Amino acid sequence: MNFTVTRATRFLPAAFALALALCATAYAQVAAPASNHRSLTQVNTRPVPVGAKVKFRGVIVRRDGDTFIVRDASRTDTQVLLTGDTSIKSKGGFLRGGKRYAAGDVLTGLIVEVEGRGDREGQLVADKIRFNESDMRAAITTETRVGPVEENQLRLSGQIDELSAVAEEARREAATAQQSADLANERITSLDDYDVMEEAVVNFALNSAVLTPEAKRRLDELAAKTSEARGFVIEVSGHADATGSAARNFQLSQRRADAVVQYLAVNHHIPMRRFITPMGYGKTSAVADNATAAGRAQNRRVEVRMLVSRGMTRPVTSARNP
Repeated sequence: MNFTVTRATRFLPAAFALALALCATAYAQVAAPASNHRSLTQVNTRPVPVGAKVKFRGVIVRRDGDTFIVRDASRTDTQVLLTGDTSIKSKGGFLRGGKRYAAGDVLTGLIVEVEGRGDREGQLVADKIRFNESDMRAAITTETRVGPVEENQLRLSGQIDELSAVAEEARREAATAQQSADLANERITSLDDYDVMEEAVVNFALNSAVLTPEAKRRLDELAAKTSEARGFVIEVSGHADATGSAARNFQLSQRRADAVVQYLAVNHHIPMRRFITPMGYGKTSAVADNATAAGRAQNRRVEVRMLVSRGMTRPVTSARNP
């Protein structure tokens, strides 16, 4: 189950991508005056061997026409060429087919996965470009903010350090938010997992489905544990010994299970929604030897288990202090 993080956190990827793009822009402009602007073919990039198939992930730091520069995690730049055959799509979507985008939608600041082959110019001719929708929204935010900033040419080199600090803080907050979401998802996933918190076994006389005083006492003890419990259900299974026919034993074991449910519901006001449908198993689940009287007495029983959802009992751990 997907879990939605707070509204404020949704903007953290945009802030991070913005800061990364600004840092790249500022570095280029501090290193060289604006009047000495270079084309993409003059930028130092790693050459891709002719015909070599390459696939990598990085952020677009510059764009010029049909070519752009992608910087990977090792801060290595690669020049990529878009063609009319390049498949540009987002990940996921309907039947995981993704959404198609035009070449003009590939923006500076967008985190992409690029796959293609090298040409004679040493650049990578892109066959596929894939990205997340959230990264596209972040890149659009970056595009609208970087333009005005570039016009001012980021005169002060100190802005680079400031933007790096913003990016690092955004990364830390995003990681914290993700940890919180993971913890919440873990608890939700555990709602269908149960632990046995209490159990009781009550026995019956031969051919009887009437609760004995001892059986009622054990059920009273189990019911007392439900008063403060949350997220619990009660599982009731009836059993019989091997005396008589199989069909009769199934009926008798079912009546014994129903007798236990009725006692707990009527005498202890446990709502019926708490009970898993009671089941009679006849003689199919013996716990003792039916060849002896003592064994048959043990098999004439109802097993009652109080189960509590792990998602309700799992402690909440702070994302910052796990």
